[in-house]
Amino acid sequence: MFAAFWRVLPGPIWLRIVFVIVLISAVLFALATWVFPWVDQIITPQEATVGQ
Repeated sequence: MFAAFWRVLPGPIWLRIVFVIVLISAVLFALATWVFPWVDQIITPQEATVGQ
């Protein structure tokens, strides 16, 4: 799958590397901005205390 994705990217190797870095950064930004906070609201942490 990654090889097919790499072949689809346009341009020389240095441009492909820059494009992949930009895509990965955009995906990580979207995850940190919208997906992780949404999942955090759904998954409520259980209150657990350690007995003495």
